Amino acid sequence: MSIFDRISAHAVVPVIALDDPAAALPLADALIEGGLPVAEITFRTSAARATIEAIARARPELLVGAGTVLDEAQLDQAVDAGARFALSPGLDAAVLAHAAKRGLPFAPGIMTPTDLQAALRAGCSMVKFFPAMPAGGPSMLKNIAAPYLHTGIRFNPTGGVSMDNLADWLSLKEVAAVGGTWIATRADIAAGNWSKITANARAAVARVAEIRGNS
Repeated sequence: MSIFDRISAHAVVPVIALDDPAAALPLADALIEGGLPVAEITFRTSAARATIEAIARARPELLVGAGTVLDEAQLDQAVDAGARFALSPGLDAAVLAHAAKRGLPFAPGIMTPTDLQAALRAGCSMVKFFPAMPAGGPSMLKNIAAPYLHTGIRFNPTGGVSMDNLADWLSLKEVAAVGGTWIATRADIAAGNWSKITANARAAVARVAEIRGNS
């Protein structure tokens, strides 16, 4: 099973901005306990590399990836820290080429058919649809993806995704998984609300099972 197949099996990827790497393992444990052993640690903070490294080393059962990877230097940091995959809000051909060179599964951000064709040319099997709700929501993605379904490309909508609209996204066969910031918010991490994060993860897992069971 490929990395992106494993992500698709979870259907929800917690998108996390961590300010203190000391919170890395409590966060990982909270997600694991909630039955959602996957996380996208964004490079929006200086703690990203240390956080990824701590989780990859001490909690290998959690599939940890890097988010908001904007350049080759960040990608190298992610790979060297042990990230299993990476995503970006946009598409940069040079970063995609470097990801391929380093052997890191990479999902660039797209919002238009032109973006999507550039991703396909670069050999991408999954892309991030970002910002998902402001860009038009599930209806927009369905229409953008329609001419490309035969390619097998899969999507990771992120930005405005919530428990309330989760079913709308996961009902689209082209959606592999969504990115969600609600699972482990910056405020809950700072406050050490690990039980709440576990509960959020468990609720997301249950909702995914319900949606997929009814599809």
